[in-house]
Amino acid sequence: MFGFLLRPLRKRFGRDREYYKIVDTVFGISPNNIELYKLALIHRSASLLTEDGVPLNNERLEFLGDAVLEAVVSDYLFIEFPGRDEGFLTQMRSKIVSRATLNQISIRIGLSQHIIMQQGGVYVQKHLFGDALEAMIGAIYLDKGFDFVNRLLINRILKENINLQTITRTESDFKSRLIEWCQKSRREIVFDTAHTPESTAQSPEFRSRVLIDGVEMGYGNGSSKKEAEQHAAYAVSQALSDETGYHLLELLDDSLDEPLPGEPAAGVRTENSAAGDVSGGAPAGAPEGAGRSAGRRRRRRKKTAPAGSGSGEPEGKEVPRG
Repeated sequence: MFGFLLRPLRKRFGRDREYYKIVDTVFGISPNNIELYKLALIHRSASLLTEDGVPLNNERLEFLGDAVLEAVVSDYLFIEFPGRDEGFLTQMRSKIVSRATLNQISIRIGLSQHIIMQQGGVYVQKHLFGDALEAMIGAIYLDKGFDFVNRLLINRILKENINLQTITRTESDFKSRLIEWCQKSRREIVFDTAHTPESTAQSPEFRSRVLIDGVEMGYGNGSSKKEAEQHAAYAVSQALSDETGYHLLELLDDSLDEPLPGEPAAGVRTENSAAGDVSGGAPAGAPEGAGRSAGRRRRRRKKTAPAGSGSGEPEGKEVPRG
């Protein structure tokens, strides 16, 4: 009944005083239920176990915080850009709630240094800091309600750490752009994504290959399927925007001379299967793990030198026959 009277004493002298200090320093708020915030800082590598053997970590709060963040950002963008269409708002939201952006914010506000994780383990996923931020958002929502977390995120997180004008000029959703181009060009695109041989449960690694009308156009690596596919799409988009792109498109045009029996209509699909080795180097300025290749096709009329094959010929050009 009089718990609120004792809260100032707990904050200063209680066993959880360090957690109160973290929340106050990072978010500028005073928790009602400090247990939520403590849980939000526990990475799954340092999970606690209940008497029933159920692991306790921040993953459930992260799930909740992700939904809360998307709702807040959607509302914020709807108000900030009254004349823009749904496609623009969706892309802007994707950039703001992306793992790269959330990781940067988590580091900038000082949350990243307080995450509790297993020492000495291989837990260096690139999304770890962003996950903790989402978990804290979930904790604040449960502790304070939606109206409170909405005001906090807009005034303390978004306005202080996000430059909307800069984000507007930055292209990041390369996969959607590539899919859109393929649909307009009536070409079939496949993202063939799978774990790499080096991937582990603690440190997952994926490779995604992009095939357009059966021609392998590029690849990308990442710590998640989404990240690997974005890197692969980036590599292909870079190839299609420079001189190499013309040679890659020649491969596609050759492949369309005769339709294959039973070939599906142009569209989009994503496959999860074993990723084979590919050749080709990453374009200048590509994200780490992005690359492109002019791979083998089911049917090809011209012999071409794969991109990055080291044949001495320009990438993708015809190899003269002796």
